[in-house]
Amino acid sequence: MNIPVDFKKKFQSLMHVSEYDEFISALHEPRVAGLRVNRLKIGISQWLRITPFRADTVPWTKDGFYQDADKDTRPGTHPYYHAGLYYIQEPSAMLPAELLDAKPGERVLDLCAAPGGKTVQLATDMENQGLLISNDINPKRVQALVKNIEISGITNSVVTNENPESLAQVYENYFNKILLDVPCSGEGMFRKDSEALKSWSRYKAEELQGLQRNIFAAAYKMLSPGGTIVYSTCTFNPEENEKNIAYFLNTYSDLYLKDIPKQFGIESGRPEWADGNPELTKTARLWPHRVKGEGHFAALLGRLGEGTICTKPFTDTEPAISFRNFCEDNLVNPPRGLYHMRSKGLYILPQGYEHRNNLKVVKTGLYVGSEEHGSFVPSQSLIMSLQWQELKRKESFSLQDPDLNRYLKGETLLRQGEKGFIALGVEQFPLGWGKIGENGLKNLYPKGWRKTR
Repeated sequence: MNIPVDFKKKFQSLMHVSEYDEFISALHEPRVAGLRVNRLKIGISQWLRITPFRADTVPWTKDGFYQDADKDTRPGTHPYYHAGLYYIQEPSAMLPAELLDAKPGERVLDLCAAPGGKTVQLATDMENQGLLISNDINPKRVQALVKNIEISGITNSVVTNENPESLAQVYENYFNKILLDVPCSGEGMFRKDSEALKSWSRYKAEELQGLQRNIFAAAYKMLSPGGTIVYSTCTFNPEENEKNIAYFLNTYSDLYLKDIPKQFGIESGRPEWADGNPELTKTARLWPHRVKGEGHFAALLGRLGEGTICTKPFTDTEPAISFRNFCEDNLVNPPRGLYHMRSKGLYILPQGYEHRNNLKVVKTGLYVGSEEHGSFVPSQSLIMSLQWQELKRKESFSLQDPDLNRYLKGETLLRQGEKGFIALGVEQFPLGWGKIGENGLKNLYPKGWRKTR
């Protein structure tokens, strides 16, 4: 690895010689990989019984496990990945959402959410209850965010594609909790991504610092009194970390730091790298020479005052007739919730959500499916939100069944029987829909999700 000379000089000036040597040495070691189990779909004890991968736990999470980054385990191609049983995530990056500690019924914002790992973690902690706004300013990255939300079975999220200032005009003092994993110089990506090395420059941290402060200003406007913000980066320099937190404390008089426990090798932030405020020791640094991870910085900030926890009470309504007919044939019971028909599409809205015309909304709650010529066509997101026992007409592949791979590749399967939709899964975890007709089973697995080999 060709670490930039200016990067070395910077940390040589900041660290003691022995620590600097450990730090640089760690950056030349193999990268660390992990996955986080999706507790919306499977419990940890059950996962440990069926996992084909390593089961070494990431100590600062409830549901994270280390993986062998440089071995051919390929968790991204396993059928359990297609079933949404886990999300592939670098272990250090699991800390920020864990610190936010989102609860069912709360109003939560993931402001820079793509590609979606932290949104999935927040929705899991919320048990799909309450309102989770997942926003990203980049339209291309938003598409990856939507896919990860759908494959994970998340139903309480609204995906927006807005700049933070526009959101702040709509959601002033609104959210109980905000996750702010800001765009950063990505020094913690050096081992993982060679492009991060190539794009690093000595000026990048100072340039990004202004952007990060502007994003935080918008987040602060949206935070309810009594609320909590987690600010985090995957970078090491103090400009984007301690110096920003010192700036926030000096700028917003009703903000204060909550202490992050220093365990499992997690260390305190370094006040001497900013304005010397001893409160900065409450922040957390995950160094690659101290923990098994690529590195992260996190700060847990509270806002003085009292706010409300929840929005409106949960509301149930009757779905469209075509969907009720579909449910009689295919589901044990229709999903509960507030149904909303837009054009031909049927949605279940998250608890307490109110549509805002002045925002670019990409996905609203659970897209159930569409009404076409008087019949209902179910969506992929619907089946991914269901448990196997909630389905009537269904067939489960074993991991060894060659038809499993054929289905995930989008191929037609030879099946006969009663015509209509059928749910298909792996080891009794839903994967997607098929439709039995005259010529066998029409494969309805989404084209963009299919395996290529």
